[in-house]
Amino acid sequence: MDDLNRRDFAGMLAAVLGAALASTKAEGQAGSAAPAGAQAGAGAAAPRPLKDLTSGVFKPQAGRGMQGGHESHQFLTGVLSGGTIRLEMHESVQQAGAPHEAVGTHKHSEIWLMQRGSATLYLNGTEYTMNAGDVGICCAGDEHWIANKSDGEIAYFVVTVGPPE
Repeated sequence: MDDLNRRDFAGMLAAVLGAALASTKAEGQAGSAAPAGAQAGAGAAAPRPLKDLTSGVFKPQAGRGMQGGHESHQFLTGVLSGGTIRLEMHESVQQAGAPHEAVGTHKHSEIWLMQRGSATLYLNGTEYTMNAGDVGICCAGDEHWIANKSDGEIAYFVVTVGPPE
């Protein structure tokens, strides 16, 4: 996929959104998906209700500055029409030598689009190299992290899609 363009990326994004929608509908039919804003278990803080997303243009929000070699700028977080699909997008920047992000697993899927630099994307025990222009996909439940492997900073967009968490 050396020649990935915006049209190819949009097609891949549509496929992931479709898969997430099918997965979310199946979970909802089984009764296991909690509605956005549902009460958490005893002792846990109740999650904030997610706002309903509408069509439009979303500008990056101010970040909290570089922390531990990482900085993030949020574009949007909310649920699509019907309230069963959570969508979030942010841009992340990592400085050279910064530790990799925490190992994570989620109910949502993630798509990374590398803007600049070179990163290691860890997925379920395998490390992949991502360079500027590459797209990485992590399906729900995959163990993953991303780390800067270049001499300068890296930057990438992250799109997450899945059930409200």
